[in-house]
Amino acid sequence: MKDAQGNAVSHHAADAVTALDDAVGMLNAFRGDPVGMVADALKAHPDFAMGHIFLGALFATAMDKTFEPHTRRALTAAEALLGAANERERSHYAAAKRWADGDIAGATEAWGRIAMDHPHDILAIQFAQQGDFFQGQSLMLRDRVLRVAKQWNPSIRGHGFVLGMLAFGHEEAGEYGRAEALGREAVAIEPRDAWAAHAVAHVMEMEGRVPAGLKWIDETSAGWDPEGLLAYHLWWHGALMRIDHGEPDAALEIYDRHIAAGGLGQALELVDASALLWRIWALGHDVGARWANVAEKWALRLQHGISAFNDVHAVMAFAALGMDAEADSQIATLERAAAGEDTNAMMARLAGLPSARGFAAFGRGRYAEALSHLLDAMPRAAAFGGSHAQRDILSWTALEAAIRAGDRHAADALVAERIARKAEAVPTRMWLRRTQALAD
Repeated sequence: MKDAQGNAVSHHAADAVTALDDAVGMLNAFRGDPVGMVADALKAHPDFAMGHIFLGALFATAMDKTFEPHTRRALTAAEALLGAANERERSHYAAAKRWADGDIAGATEAWGRIAMDHPHDILAIQFAQQGDFFQGQSLMLRDRVLRVAKQWNPSIRGHGFVLGMLAFGHEEAGEYGRAEALGREAVAIEPRDAWAAHAVAHVMEMEGRVPAGLKWIDETSAGWDPEGLLAYHLWWHGALMRIDHGEPDAALEIYDRHIAAGGLGQALELVDASALLWRIWALGHDVGARWANVAEKWALRLQHGISAFNDVHAVMAFAALGMDAEADSQIATLERAAAGEDTNAMMARLAGLPSARGFAAFGRGRYAEALSHLLDAMPRAAAFGGSHAQRDILSWTALEAAIRAGDRHAADALVAERIARKAEAVPTRMWLRRTQALAD
């Protein structure tokens, strides 16, 4: 048997392989229920090794410890079937197992190697890019896809999705013109490609093109699955643009309708919730009772320590509500993680701890201390993953802290940085006025 891209599959049942092809397509587009699709196939074909591997990898890369039992169950089932699996499938299993064991860096390289050996393995390409994303490896987000992109053409199923992945890689590498062109091409090929739409939204966010960005989100939103794996994050970008446009109330409306409405059941949703509410709250706007729901969900994950990036966003919620004990407990979790030897330990040491301490100090009104910690974190912020747009919250908070601390020199420097990137944004102009008032 072969999959939709021509890769050999060890299983004998065509309906199982077709189900996996469809699930991979759903994952490529960030829509539908790829887990349910493969789970149904496994009921009929429990000996389908690649189906179990797919589920194990998908749960592992969700960066949410609440999925750990599902990850282990899927990988245990897969391990028992490896004797009949082919080399590519065993390599996928090894990569997923490494991620589940905390070796995100090793898993990412393993999937990258599978893509080199099997350049039409779109699942390996996508998981490798997710690994680069979670590690903040901006250039590898581009280069890993470039290694295989020339071997794709429109006759191969999923070609448009590969273009969308490449678009996001170019965006994170700062090559905005190329990223936008590829992203638009990918969406023209497949209007349901949320990742490609996301790449173009990133370009417009980074360039401060608010009207064009809002128009793009409005035009492409019909193609996203509102219940899918990425729609809430695309709306998050739209909310950031509303803040830049001086419309915090509109941003909160997006939060209520498209981010919190799904129940904030996953860590990645909670990350976006914290990041959006913090930006609005740090500017002095009232966000109502919204923080309480976010903090309640984060409190269930206090001891997880699976992702420094997640832990920092949990601290934001606790700090905003004055939940000092919970913030300190989350920082203690980061300290324990930092003492380890896995990928997250490095993330916690380099970026997670100084960031979390900075947000906690800001929440307690210790603005000079917050500024010191955040300035320490900013040069190494990529180490705990995410995109440039997500990590911008460090600069955002550091500038606000500098102004509140009355640190004229730091405020001058940080506002100059923002003017260079987003001179017309309403928060930038507000920060400039307040910084000038310090000098006066």
